[in-house]
Formats: sequence, C-alpha cells, structure tokens
Amino acid sequence: MSIKETYKVETIDKYLCKEWLLKKHYAKRMCSISFAFGLYKYNILKGVCTFGTSCNYNYNNGRCVFDNYRCLTLELNRLVTNDDLNKNSLSYFVSQCLKMLPKPSCIVSYADQNQGHNGYIYQATNWIYTGESTPKHKYILEDGTEYDIRRGLNNKAKVIKKILIKPTHRYLYFNGNKKEVKKMYKQLKMEIKKYPKGMNKKYDASYKPLIQNKLF
Repeated sequence: MSIKETYKVETIDKYLCKEWLLKKHYAKRMCSISFAFGLYKYNILKGVCTFGTSCNYNYNNGRCVFDNYRCLTLELNRLVTNDDLNKNSLSYFVSQCLKMLPKPSCIVSYADQNQGHNGYIYQATNWIYTGESTPKHKYILEDGTEYDIRRGLNNKAKVIKKILIKPTHRYLYFNGNKKEVKKMYKQLKMEIKKYPKGMNKKYDASYKPLIQNKLF
C-alpha cells in the first residue's frame, strides 16, 4: 500500500499532544500551540506535529524575515513520532501539515545541534536554510540541575557554571501560492545558505503514549 493509503494526517486537539511532548519529545516541556496535527496509521496515533507563536517576538508577522512583506509567521516547534514508521512517512507527515496551515504564512523551525540534529526532515521537504541562530548558554545550578535560556531560569537559583552551547540550525518554509511565495523570496532579508550535513544522533523516543487509538 502507498503512504497515502496507509497514513492519514488530521487536525487534533491540544490535549492529545501533552503526553507526547512531556514524555516522548526530547525537550520534555510544553510549548505554544496554535495548530496541532496527528499522524494516524489505521486509526492509531503514530506522531504529533505542532505549530505556534515563536518565542522570538521579532518573528511576528515576519518582521525579522522580510523587508516590507508581512504575513502570519509560525514556528514548527515540536515534531515527534514513533520509530516504526514506513519509509518516507515522516516527510509525508510534515508536508501534509504544511498544506493544512493558513496561507500565506511563513514557517520557521530549528534543528538543535546539541541534540545531534541537522534538519534533514526540513531538507527533504524543501525548506530553505538561513544559517545558525544566536549562540546560547546553559546553566549548571548548585543542586546539579541544568537549565538553558529557553526554559527560563529561577532568579533564586544559584548558578555555579555557565556553559556556551551550540547554536541551532534555522530553516524557513514559505507557504502560499506561486505569487505569494515569489514575493516572500523577493522580500527575504536573510541569506540563503547551503544545507548543513553531518551524522544525526537519535534520542530515546521509545515511550508509548497511553492515548493512541483514534477517538470517534
């Protein structure tokens, strides 16, 4: 059977994402969710993909992406699936999610080098690569806990060590008709660069969420 016959991509409620994000995704934390999609195989949920407002407010309406063009700007902030997917099903999942988003829109996403990611799923689905984000730090607290700037830092916590971490790879996807996409490329103020390459590192995503059957 083809991928289209085996898998279905549907809009899902946010509550269905919670367990996947908190216990299966490597970040182990929730994020802003404006749109959420599920990948189903024979009515069994095999993965979730979420889009939301970027933590960087400069991305709102594409202000730091385009010169004079403005449109809805979202971040693909979580993508997590089971490991038993058929070949090319992940790229099918992402491409279908993009088709279901409002248009015109600009989507930004990041591949975390600190997790051994290069963003091959974005390369496979024709995103453009615009280089690395600003380097950040992680903090080692007195009790041995590690925090990075994305999680926020408790002002009462005592920092004993500050470590520079690798910047993330930044990808953009222009979502619209031919005329809209052409205008976005023309107004883009970021440099388009060659795709990064390297060995990907897989994290442990073996956790099985309790809610996997499709609810009718």
